[in-house]
Amino acid sequence: MPNTVTILENIIIAPPVAQIYSRLGFKKNITSLSSDHRQETDRYMEEAASIIRLQGSFLRLSVRNNDGLTIALEGRTTFRSAKLSAFLGNCRDAVLMGATAGQPIMDAIGEKTAQGNLTAAVVYDATASEMTDAALDWIMNYVNGRLRREGRRLLPRRFSAGYADFALDHQKALHKKLQMEKIGVSITPDCILKPEKSVTAISAIP
Repeated sequence: MPNTVTILENIIIAPPVAQIYSRLGFKKNITSLSSDHRQETDRYMEEAASIIRLQGSFLRLSVRNNDGLTIALEGRTTFRSAKLSAFLGNCRDAVLMGATAGQPIMDAIGEKTAQGNLTAAVVYDATASEMTDAALDWIMNYVNGRLRREGRRLLPRRFSAGYADFALDHQKALHKKLQMEKIGVSITPDCILKPEKSVTAISAIP
């Protein structure tokens, strides 16, 4: 698997219904939901999914040094985080990844909010969040498919900037390395990705 950025322009996945309902606060076998309410929620979920345009990118980099606090990757990429260092452990390679649901869904959420249809806006928001996260799962599965020829696979989990002691400032390096501008994602001076439903993460190959 070459150490160059792979751009994924069209990620197709079904909405993760159970996770979306969970994000909306519904608990299986606990929360009561009327048939009409469920139909309305499902309809808004389908509408959101039809607007979402999932795209992503990933990059494999060798781990040059991991001293327990600072992780040095090839290409002069350095991260400082004891938690990330422990997560990577003795892995020889790291995989950076990013995904976005696109700007149209954010515009649609804004429109529904302006119209006073908060139910639709909330369902759209939850669907976009969960589908973006599911896109990272899709990317990990895609990478694992390419790693099979090496007899290797990614760690089952991933680590994101802003979690634990892995400062959000590292989002700048992730955004740049993943060339996320090519999938329509920009980054603010405060290291917030735009459109809002955009994420980055790191996994590794033992």
